[in-house]
Parts: sequence; C-alpha cells; structure tokens
Amino acid sequence: MARTRGGALTRERVVDAAVRLADAGGVETLTMRALGRELGVEAMSLYHHVPGKDALLDAMVDAVFAEVGPPEGDGWREALRHRCVRLRAALDRHRWAAPLLESRATPGAATLDGHDAVLGVLRAGGFDVALAAHAFAALDAYVYGSALQDASLPFETGAEAAAMAPGMLAAFPAGRWPHLGELLAEHVLAPGYDHRAEFGWGLDLLLDALEQRRAADAARP
Repeated sequence: MARTRGGALTRERVVDAAVRLADAGGVETLTMRALGRELGVEAMSLYHHVPGKDALLDAMVDAVFAEVGPPEGDGWREALRHRCVRLRAALDRHRWAAPLLESRATPGAATLDGHDAVLGVLRAGGFDVALAAHAFAALDAYVYGSALQDASLPFETGAEAAAMAPGMLAAFPAGRWPHLGELLAEHVLAPGYDHRAEFGWGLDLLLDALEQRRAADAARP
C-alpha cells in the first residue's frame, strides 16, 4: 500500500484531498498529477483507489452530499427547509460543486440516500408521486441557482454591496432607471442589508407555494 506524508493512502484520503484542491482552485485545475503532488505520491498510485478522473468526480460529488445529510425536522416543510439550508451551505463551502451535483451518470450511495430521503419526506407529507417530483426539482433548482448567482456577484457581504451601490448608476443620467434607484436607496443601502438573507426569504416563498399546491390536490375529490 502506498504511503503519503499523512500515512497510508486510502480512497477517503484521495477524495478529501481532491475536494481541498477543487475548493482552492476550482475543479478545472484538478488533475491526477496535481492530486498526487498534494498527497506526496506518484499519480499512478491514485489509480489503485479511483479508476480515473470521472470516478474521482463521482466520489467528490458524493462527499458533498454526505456533508448535507438527510432531511431533519418535524413535518415535511421543516425537514426540507433544513435540507435546503444545509445543501446551500455545502455549495458555499464548495463553489465548484453546484454545476456537478446533478451531472453524474453514476451517483454514489450518499447521493442516492439523500435523494431517496427527500422523496420519502415528501411522500409522507401527502405529496403524490408527480407533485413530489415537481417539488424536488423546484427546490433543487432554487438552491443550485441561488448558489451560482451568489458565486458570480462582484461582492460577498452586505457592506460591500452597499459600498458599490452608489457607483452603479453614477455614470448615467439621474432618473434614467428610477426603480433601480429606489431599490438601491431603500433596500440595498438600508442599515443591516445582507443579500444572503434573500435565500431564506425565497425558500419560504417556495415552500408556501408547495404547501398550497399540496393542500389543493388533497382537497380534490
């Protein structure tokens, strides 16, 4: 068995190191050679634990889903809100992951465990199969989309957004875009503004809509 600077080489150590490299430089910078350097071994040693780059990406995605864990809470709404918040937090930690999480053709056990648990919560909460599928797709699209949007913003904190706001419209005639000006003045520049709070607001809106649809379907003869 190959040994690294941290001891015996294992599949778990290989995957953990790959996640660290992707976190630091993006998944596009991850190569088997770079991963070998990170672990202090020749790249060929890695193939005893993962057969190639695709298998490594599968394992990295599964590691992210393992961090999220199953939905927890009383009732479907609380459980799925918990799951969405944890998924979003994992995507914030691993900025490379959002485009990959649903792209793998050979998902791992943690991925499938998580998906099955979400569907189980929805079915137990009174969603029929079709509505459970729609709810699952809508929630994941919202979480992934919000993570990708935030990752592309030119600021990270509410204070940074407020500092940039006055300059956004300064080069144009006053009053050219009155509604944007109103939004910046009354919302973005308001004390305590934090763009990250928008995620929870939108998530609650989506959960409210799903509950209304579930109740309406249940009331039909």
